[in-house]
Amino acid sequence: MNKLYTLLQKIKDNPVIYIDKPSITCLDSFLTGYIDGLITLGFTTIDSCGIEGFQEWIQERTKTNVTQSWAGIILSYSGSERAGFNRFFEEFEQFLKQKSNSKIQNSEGISRLSEEMRFPRFDIYNEILTNIKKRPGMFLGANSITRLDMLLRGYSLARREVGVPPTEPERQFEGFQSWVEEKYGINSGQSWSKIILFYSVDEPEALQKFFELFEEYLNRNKSLEVDENNG
Repeated sequence: MNKLYTLLQKIKDNPVIYIDKPSITCLDSFLTGYIDGLITLGFTTIDSCGIEGFQEWIQERTKTNVTQSWAGIILSYSGSERAGFNRFFEEFEQFLKQKSNSKIQNSEGISRLSEEMRFPRFDIYNEILTNIKKRPGMFLGANSITRLDMLLRGYSLARREVGVPPTEPERQFEGFQSWVEEKYGINSGQSWSKIILFYSVDEPEALQKFFELFEEYLNRNKSLEVDENNG
């Protein structure tokens, strides 16, 4: 999956553009959203996403039996988010070297899978956000607004890269950034997640506040639509 390797190189060279800062946790959440986006659209599977086998490889390489994600394992051996970010690319490069050259070379990037292999489509801004709200730890790994932001960024990038037009909920979500800025009276260029986190005690509280604000935002949009229809 050459697209993924190209994307990883871009993130390595300039992480701020994609994930705000060099952070192994942010990278993990971003890639989760990106890969899941491609899977649900039918452009890859979990067994051919480009990073398949890396989890087991890291566990074997570090002799780790604890149930942790590859990002968690790397972070525990690195000591900081930045060091973990840098170490990921070192480890991933070694991982790729051990992969079959023919397997990598035969991959021609992202292509639509056959119809019978496609995963069901869903809209992350409806179904997935609802599920994350109920069980954030299962979908994000932790109650974290930053992880949610990174996951959504990865998902949206995947859709744009394969040319899938945004759904109505996605277009609605695009206005959430400016709405949050207006609500808090901020025009600093900070992401909605950073603004909400700044006005919260910690990541879990910020995540909870996000869902409250997002519901308020959606209700406000519905009210505006009603007013327009009645006008």
